[in-house]
Amino acid sequence: METFWFLLIAVLWTGYFVLEGFDFGVGILMPFVARGEAQRRTVVRTIGPVWDGNEVWLLVAGGATFAAFPEWYATLFSGFYLPLFLILLALILRGVALEYRNKSDSQKGWDRAFFWGSLGPAVLWGVAFANIAAGVPLDADHEYTGTLFTLLNPFALLGGLATLLLFAQHGAVFLALRTTGELRERARRIARVLGPLTVVAAAAFLVLLGSDKPAYWVITGVAAAALVASLLATVRGRDGWAFTGSALAIAALVAALFTALFPNVMPALDPANSLTITNAASSPYTLTVMTWVAVIFTPVVLVYQGWTYWVFRRRLTGA
Repeated sequence: METFWFLLIAVLWTGYFVLEGFDFGVGILMPFVARGEAQRRTVVRTIGPVWDGNEVWLLVAGGATFAAFPEWYATLFSGFYLPLFLILLALILRGVALEYRNKSDSQKGWDRAFFWGSLGPAVLWGVAFANIAAGVPLDADHEYTGTLFTLLNPFALLGGLATLLLFAQHGAVFLALRTTGELRERARRIARVLGPLTVVAAAAFLVLLGSDKPAYWVITGVAAAALVASLLATVRGRDGWAFTGSALAIAALVAALFTALFPNVMPALDPANSLTITNAASSPYTLTVMTWVAVIFTPVVLVYQGWTYWVFRRRLTGA
């Protein structure tokens, strides 16, 4: 049961990063892809019907971690308090900006909030998961003993750069898929520039992380191939395939991280203090009840969200 919930939490984080990833990318790229208020409004409209639904994946992932692995949740949210607080603050800022930019006389201020509220989480999520995968200082009580600067190590910053580029490239191909005319062409040009940089950064991050598990290297190869395929599809004007490739690359990156983690959920620099799926899990009864709830309601959520994307599938025309 512990393994099932570890896999399910990995799936939830995958859904979050694949879907919220292009939201972050759109916010990061808006100052570079849009010219004039009409185009900026079109850029915002590409994610307008779906961005808040995409954030539900984060809430469910956090809630599932709290219920299934409370020890992991406690250590993570206490040790990573400041970075996670900054992510939360940025998400609030971005949400307010999206809701109020069309209700204010000062769109530029809200657009800056949209940009920074997208850029911050895109970097900080990479920093956080790089630290989780590589290991952090934990004591015998599973309490984090480092500082903020411990988390801002070179490898973690490389992880932040990798996710920033991944999400920006994902956002660029999403904009190319959802718009027409100048917006589409500008987004495609940006995607072609970001593609090679993303391949290098993501590959360097995954290679430096490393693992003795053969499955890890297979997944790493899938991530690299998906990024290259996305770039080739962008060059050929196949926006749908380009988006599929970037989505698969993000999913493979998350899968690689969780593969490297297993059976740990939060490795310590001293392996004796690591949190595992066994010593961090809730009781078997709790996990059983949660499993029934997940089996019943997860398909409902997936069908509803899939229907939402189908309804708002048409391209938008910007001035």
